[in-house]
Amino acid sequence: MTPPEAPVQGQVGRGTDTPPAVSVCLTLARRADFLRAAQGRRQGMPGFLLQARHRGPGEADPQAIRVGFTCSKKLGNAVARNRAKRRLREIARAILPLHGQPGWDYVLVGRPEATASRDFAAMTADLLRALGKIHGSRE
Repeated sequence: MTPPEAPVQGQVGRGTDTPPAVSVCLTLARRADFLRAAQGRRQGMPGFLLQARHRGPGEADPQAIRVGFTCSKKLGNAVARNRAKRRLREIARAILPLHGQPGWDYVLVGRPEATASRDFAAMTADLLRALGKIHGSRE
């Protein structure tokens, strides 16, 4: 009999490795990182506001995409804010590794009445459009 902490043979590493072309997405945690992102580029969308900034040399991992999420009390009680943040996290998880640029910080800010109720497919399209506008010709 194998101990419970031992991995089951044949399941180690399957489906857990990320493809080499996909950048790493890290979560912003420090207030200073959120404030720096707020001073960068902004793109308003119907479901959220996207703030983005290119990190300078010597800052965090230059190949990582960092993302943060924020929802103010204007969105409602804790249940409503957490629901909005879960939706923002899911669209970021689906879109940013493929369409975000390494070396950038992104902050998704929830909007009252819109983030929790907007159609998920529309929010995904909004994030793609916002990334296109932020990384457009101004680089």
